[in-house]
This record gives sequence, C-alpha cells and structure tokens, in this order.
Amino acid sequence: MKSVEALFTPQTTPTALEMQRLRDDFPILGIRVGDKPLVYLDNAASSQMPQAVIDRLVRYQTTQHANIHRAVHHLSEIATQEYENARRKLQHFMGAREEKEVIFTSGTTDSINLVMHGYGRKFIQSGDEIILTTLEHHSNIVPWQMLAEEKGARIRVVPINDSGELLVEAYEKLFNSKTRFVGLSHVSNALGTINPIKQMIAIAHQHGVPVLIDGAQAAPHLKVDVQKLDCDFYAFSAHKLFGPTGIGVLYGKAHLLEAMQPYKGGGDMIASVTFEKTIYNELPYKFEAGTPPIAAAIGFGAAIDYLNQIGLDAIAAYEHDLLRYATEQIQTIPGVRIIGDSSNKVAVISFVIDGIHPHDVGTLLNQEGIAVRTGHHCAQPIMERFKVPATSRASFAFYNNRDEVEALVAGIRSVQKVFAL
Repeated sequence: MKSVEALFTPQTTPTALEMQRLRDDFPILGIRVGDKPLVYLDNAASSQMPQAVIDRLVRYQTTQHANIHRAVHHLSEIATQEYENARRKLQHFMGAREEKEVIFTSGTTDSINLVMHGYGRKFIQSGDEIILTTLEHHSNIVPWQMLAEEKGARIRVVPINDSGELLVEAYEKLFNSKTRFVGLSHVSNALGTINPIKQMIAIAHQHGVPVLIDGAQAAPHLKVDVQKLDCDFYAFSAHKLFGPTGIGVLYGKAHLLEAMQPYKGGGDMIASVTFEKTIYNELPYKFEAGTPPIAAAIGFGAAIDYLNQIGLDAIAAYEHDLLRYATEQIQTIPGVRIIGDSSNKVAVISFVIDGIHPHDVGTLLNQEGIAVRTGHHCAQPIMERFKVPATSRASFAFYNNRDEVEALVAGIRSVQKVFAL
C-alpha cells in the first residue's frame, strides 16, 4: 500500500493518476457489495477514513488513552497534549487567529445549536429578525425556528434562482433595523452550489449583523480561511472530512465567544463552583463541558494532517474535473434531469429520473454496488423550490474516479431499463 507521503509532498502538485492511487489509502474502498465492487458516491453524507486516521485512532486507544485536563499522570498528560495538538491543527487548517477560538463539538449540528443557545438566546429578542437561505440544511433552520418561536422573532429567507444560486440582491433587501443574525451555508449539501459567502458576510457587517457559516460541505473541498472571510462563526464536522464521527468544530471570534453564555454545564467548563455561584472557565473550555470525544478529536487532527499532505487546491482541481466529466456523462442520458446547475459548485450532482422515484433508483443502484443518497437530504425547502419530493445525489471525493462515474451512468441506464419493462 502506497501512502500519501510516498506519492508527493505538500510542495508538489499531484497528478490525476496519483490522486487515483490514493484509493489504496482507503481500505473500505476495496470491499464488495454482494458480487459487485463498491462504488461509494455518498461522500456528502459521510466520507471514508484513510488508513492513517484509522491507525492513529488505534494508537491512541492502545498506547495513550486517558481522560484529559484532570490528572498529572503520564497517560493523562499525553492524552491532553494530543487533544490540544488537534485543536492547533484545526486552528491552522481554517486560519483562526487564536487557539481559544476553536471549540470542539459533536459535529456541525451541535456547533450551530451552541451558537443558537449561547448567542441567540442571550441577544435576540422579540421582534428581531434572522436571515436564513433556501439552501440551508435543516440543521441551520430548525434551531433558529426554535429560537424564533421562543423569543417571538421572525425568520426571513433568501430565495434562489432556477440554477440553485442565491439571489444576492434579494438578500441585501432583507436587512433592516430589526435584523440581528444571519445563517448561511458555504456549500449546499443538496445541490453542491458554492455560495458567495464573503460578499454576503460583508453585506451583513455593513448592517452590524453577525454571520454564522455552515461549512460542513465546504471544508472537504475548499480551502477555508475564516479571517479572510471575516465570518463570525464557522462550523464543520470530521466525518465529512475523512475523519471519525462524533466530532466537529466551531470557530467563533473571541469577543463573541466571550460574550456568549455556555450551552452545556458540567465538568471542565468551570473555574469554580459553589452552591451560590459558578464561575465559568476561560475559552475554549467554557463550551466543552464533560469528557470530550478525545479519540475522535485526535483522529480529526490526523485527518487534517492527511489532507494537508495532499493539499486542498489539488483536491479541488481534481474534483472539479471529475464533476465536469460526471455532469457531461449524466446529461447524455435521456429522461434524467440534474437539479441545480450552478457553474460554481463542488462535486455533487442531484438528479431525478422521469417516472422513477429516487428511493427506487437508490435501491436498484445498490444492487450494482453503487452507493448514492436518496431523499430530501435534510433540505426540504430546496425540494419544494424545485417541485420534487426527493432526488438521487451522487457526491464525489478525491478518491473517486472516472471508472466510477461510468459505473454510475451504466447503473442509471439499467434502472431505466427495469422500469421500461
């Protein structure tokens, strides 16, 4: 097995052939589904882990495991050091100014809920307005609906065009003296559209309004620099970034995190406790109550190391070429319609087949070993906008290749033949 380090260093640009050789780093890609080789095209839901991440998790569990921040013995000191090393890796990965601006959470959903509870419940009042977009995942809709119902606030929604792109002029017109918060996805999970978030953040800041970015679908594909974006909050998850489940990260500007109330109470998020008063811990621990997912955080750090070896620019270039090829091939199939055809998107293709429900498409493709996602993708407002109950979604990573695109196209044609009988 050739590892990523054996192929190139961060200073070199990998070729398409070298990118495909990285498949060897992902043991699960070698399994079979029945008698068919696995074609894994569900990366927007969860990507797979390379052997380097798996090995790092095993090494922690077998030689370094202990609770952190709680003891002075050897294993606890090592575990604490490795946990905080992972935080520093995430800090550099997303360009945060300070380590204390990086909060470990259980995932993007937890990060958004942390902001809703910690910032929203403290600062948003009756009559205030929150701007969201049609392209949001339910995780960046439901918490704000809960807050709006509790506080008597109002949610305003940015519309999209027929290509699945946000209408920025309509977004600008939503701001008024009552606007208090904006929640935006960096990339649509259902369509793959890359939103113009830097421009939209700047517009919000002109009105003095903070912005949270749901970066779950962007971080695996695009280089993120939170300082250049000037976003106030940014959230993403490890399991979409070739790392373990159960761990995510929230970036927040330090002065905002300092002003927020804790989301959860418990151990390690306190400086002192009496029955009369609790004094909260300093950042980032103020928001990390209880024993965290230590192994997962260290695995997250290993995933960042792996991606840094490849380089996100190389990943983006390779995936863009693969997306272009897949789009061209799928467009040649009569009776298949791609939903969301923005010219600026990551490697995600949502499609519908005339007369065939997406769940049937997914079931029949699975018989060919092809894993796609079917349903509303936790993005029902998008489905309503395009007047479809659901779509089939093929989402690609850098370990996918043209052979797998061709397998998908052949699988779609086979599905059509079944329903033509």
